[in-house]
Amino acid sequence: MSDPFEEFWDFSLALYARPGVAPACLALQDQGGKDVIIALFCCWVGASGRGEIDAACLAAAEAMALPWRSRVVEPLRRTRHALKAVAGAEALYARMKEIELEAERGAHRRLAPLAPPPDAQATAAARRQAARANLLLYVGAAAASAAPIIASVDALAGAARAADSEV
Repeated sequence: MSDPFEEFWDFSLALYARPGVAPACLALQDQGGKDVIIALFCCWVGASGRGEIDAACLAAAEAMALPWRSRVVEPLRRTRHALKAVAGAEALYARMKEIELEAERGAHRRLAPLAPPPDAQATAAARRQAARANLLLYVGAAAASAAPIIASVDALAGAARAADSEV
């Protein structure tokens, strides 16, 4: 049996690496005030065949993520950003980036248990629709910024379903 945390982490890394996704995520974060990890969680839940989330699940995810984000991830991010402007601090900046990524991994570890089990019968179309619906539920008015994420999630959700059927 696979580990939902590892599945979520691997999905997030794959999605974030796709063209246009990182800037879209950062726009959601910096201009939309959204948590990138919750946005990725919404996408993963749908794309992995776990279905659509409701407002209660989203609220639980936000409540779970907030303390870790505000006490750990955001202070690390502020420190990393401050180091970027300091001459001679390149190595420390790179190390802070690694530490921040590890903190984001911790956020993934906290959110993964909130996801329902996957439905092995979920079609690629159902996975894409659920991922889209979940992300749009979370981002609301910032939906235009999420378009590159939705396009990439569509591709990943279809690929995930194709890989499942090959097993």
